[in-house]
Amino acid sequence: MSASMLDSCSFTHQFKLNFLETEKVAIGQSVTSEDIFAGGHLWTLLCYPRGSRTEDNGVYLSMALQHQTKSESVKAIFEAIVMDKDGTLSSSHKNKFVKVLAPGSNWGWPRFVERSVLESLYVTNGSFIIVCGVKVVVGDDPIEVPPSDIGSHLGLLLDCAEGSDVSFVVDGKKFPAHRNVLAARSPVFKAQLMGSMADANMSSITLHDIVPATFKVMLRFMYTDACPEESELGDYPDEMFRHLLAAADRFALDRLKLLCASKLWDNISVDTVAATLICAETYNCPQLKKKCIDFFGEGKDFKTKALLTEGFAQLVQNFPSILDELRQKLGG
Repeated sequence: MSASMLDSCSFTHQFKLNFLETEKVAIGQSVTSEDIFAGGHLWTLLCYPRGSRTEDNGVYLSMALQHQTKSESVKAIFEAIVMDKDGTLSSSHKNKFVKVLAPGSNWGWPRFVERSVLESLYVTNGSFIIVCGVKVVVGDDPIEVPPSDIGSHLGLLLDCAEGSDVSFVVDGKKFPAHRNVLAARSPVFKAQLMGSMADANMSSITLHDIVPATFKVMLRFMYTDACPEESELGDYPDEMFRHLLAAADRFALDRLKLLCASKLWDNISVDTVAATLICAETYNCPQLKKKCIDFFGEGKDFKTKALLTEGFAQLVQNFPSILDELRQKLGG
């Protein structure tokens, strides 16, 4: 068995094996080429005469290319072909892949050729030959895949109201929408619009306990999955995020809920921590609640200032149970 280098990034190798001898090889045991350096990487070819997997019961010959270099991934082209009895390459039993191989990984074909076919069609003078070729792709320019634009397309669908089949009336303002989109995004809307509830047959639904600005932002998120733009948040972004978190909890929009929690936490301060903790407790956001309680214990001066805010007085009045958690955090 010998390898002939074509250039610094390519090489070929021939496995010439005695068929009867390969019957003694255990399943999963390979015959390997010498280590070959090409394209700045180290490679080994693997031939499994009786297959690389026990579930194939030794019925197939398997082939694989192993990337020995431990430093970085690289793209390689690997081709394996059985040689016919007349010395030409088979047109029936050949395979090829182009793949990025991670350091230390291997890739190939567990069922490259059946051993019975190998014996009947390709064995000459008791032996058969598998010809392999490898080319390392250096400096390959990848095909650029643009980011997903489904959000922008659905956003345009919402803006033009094309095909809308339901509308929501919020404090006298009408919002056209699409049942299938809302049902796909929210289990609450799915039950309301697709189930046995009376709303399922209504073309217009009136919603209470939510303001138009909040519903508009929530509706756009349901179509685009994008964080609200600053222009949508109004003059008081924290207040909008608290309203949005409440709406997200109401309609089971878990990602929007955590997105709002993250924004509220980013803007936390002595003046806002109590109001944010009230929001987290009211609308079942344990991640935000924990961070707010931890924030109360930042230091003595901070602690005093936070406890004297109007928001903290409201917190104590509406959620006395939180006091026990705060006492533990504040050390009594």
